[in-house]
Amino acid sequence: MDKHRKELIDKAGQAALEVLLHNNHGPCRGLPRTAGWGYPEPYTRDLMICSLGVLASGNEKLLVSLRRVLETLAKNQTELGHIPSLVHDPDDRGASDTTPLFIMGVGLYRTATGEKDFLEEAVQKSLTWQKYQSPPDRCLVAQQPTSDWRDEQWVLGYGLYVNTIVYTCLRFFGQYERAADAKEAMERFTVKGERQNRHIHEGLVLRRKPYYAMWSYKVYRSERFDLLGNSIAILSGIASPSRASKLISWIEEECEGFRANEELAVDLPPNFFPYVRPGDPEWMPRYAKYNQPGEYHNGGIWPFVCGFYIAALVAAEKYRLAEEKLAVLAELVRGARVEKVEFGFNEWHRAQDGTAQGQDWQSWSAAMYLYAAKCVEEKRTPFFDKIRQSDGEAG
Repeated sequence: MDKHRKELIDKAGQAALEVLLHNNHGPCRGLPRTAGWGYPEPYTRDLMICSLGVLASGNEKLLVSLRRVLETLAKNQTELGHIPSLVHDPDDRGASDTTPLFIMGVGLYRTATGEKDFLEEAVQKSLTWQKYQSPPDRCLVAQQPTSDWRDEQWVLGYGLYVNTIVYTCLRFFGQYERAADAKEAMERFTVKGERQNRHIHEGLVLRRKPYYAMWSYKVYRSERFDLLGNSIAILSGIASPSRASKLISWIEEECEGFRANEELAVDLPPNFFPYVRPGDPEWMPRYAKYNQPGEYHNGGIWPFVCGFYIAALVAAEKYRLAEEKLAVLAELVRGARVEKVEFGFNEWHRAQDGTAQGQDWQSWSAAMYLYAAKCVEEKRTPFFDKIRQSDGEAG
């Protein structure tokens, strides 16, 4: 790594830690806030994803805070095991990803601290709740539209992103047989045709394409690309090494085409593509105001998602490419929309010009930068290395 690149990466890492420490105490019962000046609330999914960077940092203040977040979530868990969308509000319910993310967060914390029985009762309740999210009593869980991290994106039925988290949870907690069943279900092809044979279950593999479908349900599916879901598929080992390599090559080739067409200004992939445009079947009236092509969930560049992609590159042993993308990310997170700060760690950036459009000092943008930097530095993926190991070795 050349000197200039290393200095930039290290400087961004120091700034990322500053962001997390600044956001560590918010106005809601002293729990962490989600962004430095906007989003004062402690959003569950954001803080659970932040746990990767928090644990990678080893910062004692952040570790103590993470433990308190996990314990508060366990206290606010519903009777049936569902985890609320806001850490401090047990009545804010309905998200499809908060419960599996909580299970994953506890698994990460246990791995880092060695506390094997931490929040065991709450974890078992959540694992049971998760089972009941599968309509035909299969291992894949289903979800309602806009119920995961994409509040302006429709994901129907079996979503890739949520099910990669479910698979990760099952591996963390030693449910290897169920995890294997979930992986086998995802590896089935999506259903094509007008009718579905009742003996044929849909999966998430697309014919003649290296990536997984964004979602699939009965004869319906989305063949648009979900960067977060596919990155976690590589990280967790759902994607084989050969598929992971082909998938990464495809992503880079597609992004090169977008840049040639002036639809992408940054050497990082959008969270979703091709963009949904007016007139497309997936276009929603709200998109005109909230989800334009190349923006927000419709192809915006999200630093936290890019952090997962960089970690996936390391998992696939694409070390040089991971280092290059980390340097690009370090430059991107300089951008701020409102605040006068050296590193904005903004929520998301417009694909066509790379400008920051969301909230500055977003916690998960900073946390996933720290995790990605750790992966690149050590040429390994902390915690996920265990998930990809054989059943007998996994912890």
